[in-house]
Amino acid sequence: MWSRAPLLVLPLLSSHATAHTFIWGVFVNGVDQGLFTGIRAPPYNAAPNAGGYANSPVKNLSSLDLRCNVMGDIQAPDTIKVSPGDNLTFDWHHDYRNDSDDIIASSHHGPSIVYLSPDPPGENTFVKIWEEGLYESNPFPQPGKWSTTGDIREKHGKMNVRVPAGLKAGFYLIRAEMIAFHEGEVAYTKNPRRGTQFYPNCVQIEVVGDGTVELPEGVSFPGAYKEEDPGIVYDIYCSTETRTIPTAPCTTTYPIPGPTVWSGAWAETTAVPLSPIKGDTTAYPWSTWIVNSVVTSGSFTDRKHVTVVGTSTYKASWSTTYQTPAPGTRRW
Repeated sequence: MWSRAPLLVLPLLSSHATAHTFIWGVFVNGVDQGLFTGIRAPPYNAAPNAGGYANSPVKNLSSLDLRCNVMGDIQAPDTIKVSPGDNLTFDWHHDYRNDSDDIIASSHHGPSIVYLSPDPPGENTFVKIWEEGLYESNPFPQPGKWSTTGDIREKHGKMNVRVPAGLKAGFYLIRAEMIAFHEGEVAYTKNPRRGTQFYPNCVQIEVVGDGTVELPEGVSFPGAYKEEDPGIVYDIYCSTETRTIPTAPCTTTYPIPGPTVWSGAWAETTAVPLSPIKGDTTAYPWSTWIVNSVVTSGSFTDRKHVTVVGTSTYKASWSTTYQTPAPGTRRW
């Protein structure tokens, strides 16, 4: 239940310029499904006028936020319908959904990974279906090329994956993530001011058709990644020109964390021609934000001001059975 809060009007930022990257849209076989359709977009981490941003990096590997980001148990009001073999293109952005957007900071080098799980997820249900890491390695101090910055950023935020062939009909969650190592040379538990940054985002899909292929056993989130695992704590500056005096032996190889890609996933995932973006390219003002597990809800008057209408204490509550999303407005 919401507890009533004092009436307060907050001016909004013209854009969430300090936002971190997250998925703004999904193309199915090149056709855009619309702004935030089927996407469990993370909320602001502060009031919209207080410099807050969406998709705060998750650094605590034991946090439930590592599954689908902050408040990831809350469904989007719609689900994207797909068939086995369909090409999906995730459209990651930072400020705006267009080619002028910078997608992710140029310093945020790291791998990109996509998992697939039945919806709702459970223990050991996330199966890796795509990954890309350090795809071009050069002798130190020449820079290498990383998925997040050298590929997806350069492709204006486009990440491509295919629905596995013959996949059994049903409801699934796609967990896509980008990982950034600009502060990842030390474990978060040893220095909470630094640590590897994880940007997970989940998309709701319904697979239709007469497929019979079931997902194998996968991994759990949290649980799939440990700080002692190869590829979790990593000195990214060994593969960029910014590291000039190594303090430890440098390596220009990188092991992508998590399990291997499932043999049932597509070996090749190629880009497809994309339709024009459907609808808005700028996010609506967000009416929900969360600080220290307290969720604040607001309503907008003229897209420039929000009136606070209530607060509630949030605790993640993942259902163990599928719940049909309630139709309505966007989550935030």
